Amino acid sequence: MYYPDEVIEEVRSRNDIVDVISGYVRLQKKGANYFGLCPFHNEKSPSFSVSRSKQMYYCFGCGAGGNVFTFLMEYEND
Repeated sequence: MYYPDEVIEEVRSRNDIVDVISGYVRLQKKGANYFGLCPFHNEKSPSFSVSRSKQMYYCFGCGAGGNVFTFLMEYEND
């Protein structure tokens, strides 16, 4: 199914990435970002970072990263 870019941008702007991801991953604020255990690989030290200002996530352990849509697609396909 195709969605116009305007619709995608509107959905993205109305859904804060920290709020969405915190429904799946326990996040703790450290400085400007939020950190938690990556849901895409096994780890004991939190290397999964979520940036509210950039509306992006990145895992320093496995390299997974993207926006709120990328997260939901990857999480639901795992």
